[in-house]
Amino acid sequence: MSEQKHAQLPPADTLMVDSSRNDRVGEFRGASGPYWSLRPIGGGPEWESLPEHVRLATPAERLGARTAYENARSRGEVA
Repeated sequence: MSEQKHAQLPPADTLMVDSSRNDRVGEFRGASGPYWSLRPIGGGPEWESLPEHVRLATPAERLGARTAYENARSRGEVA
């Protein structure tokens, strides 16, 4: 096993970018087998991705994702 496979998991709720899903931003939820689970900001259905497709969100990506969530919430599109 390579050294990367033993890398420490990010804390729950860390905002991550999934390059296999058009750079979708999600909250890290945990790991199951070879997959990392993420979910939309504020909740919703989780999805899985391989860790090599996931990276930490930049400050600009975190701000943009949170702003998009708050705007959708203010329009009543999410709870």
